[in-house]
Formats: sequence, structure tokens, C-alpha cells
Amino acid sequence: MEFAGSQTIAVPIEKVWTYLMDVNKVAACAPGFQSLEVIEPEYWKALVAVGIGPVKAKFTLDVTRPEMVEPEKMTVKARGKAPGSTVDLSGSMNLTSLDANQTQMNWTAHVVVGGTLASVGARLMNSTAEKLTGQFFSCLKANLQAPQETTAE
Repeated sequence: MEFAGSQTIAVPIEKVWTYLMDVNKVAACAPGFQSLEVIEPEYWKALVAVGIGPVKAKFTLDVTRPEMVEPEKMTVKARGKAPGSTVDLSGSMNLTSLDANQTQMNWTAHVVVGGTLASVGARLMNSTAEKLTGQFFSCLKANLQAPQETTAE
């Protein structure tokens, strides 16, 4: 499956890049995210639960960021298994500064799902992926665009 989209985020490009570099913040926005273990600086093990229609699966993913060009391009790759299912995905995003306080993120993702999840949930896969992508970007934008908290001592 191929997915693509564009998001306009009302913060400077440097702030978007800094946020995206924090894998814990990004992972926390991923629907179904359960845990993350740092293996190496650009290699993680993630546990993500996904449900497509009646089929639920818990994937253990190997996640890497093989390409980064600060502050405009990042590529993420993940490969994982759940009992009876597999997933292989790659995604890239390009950031463009629209002005001092607006950043455009153009993104693409290529996802291949195999096994039980693919055979039983095939008809629902696109709509589920669109829903999950929407949830991810809503979280990302809400966190990035939130007023900065200042703590008074």
C-alpha cells in the first residue's frame, strides 16, 4: 500500500525537526504504541498493537532512520512480526519552511502487510491506515503547536 500526504504545522522548521529527532515523542503519537527500547542511536525495538476489523495483532518492530538531512528530510524504515503476520514499512518526510512560523511536511509511506492481518483485514486496511495516520498527525500537531510551558520556581 502507498500513502502520501501533506501537513502544515504552525511552528518553525527547527522546532519540527527537533521534535522529530526525539523518537520517544514521535512514538508516543503512534496509535497502538506500547513500548520502545533503544538498541543503538538510530535503531530501536518497538511494540505496537494494531487492530484491523476483527483481527488484532501486536507487532515487535525493528525501526531505523537510515537517512537524515537536517532540517529537511528524514527516512524511517521498520520491519516486524506478530503471531501469523508481518509488516514491512518505509516512510519519508520532507520539511519546507513556509515562513518563520509555518512548516510544511510532505510525507510518503510504503507498507506491505502479510499473513493473517492481510488476508482477514484486507478490505479494511486502507481506511484503518487513513484513520491511524490522521490520529498520528493530530497528536503531532497538538504537541508541536501547544504553548510552551514555563515553570516558575
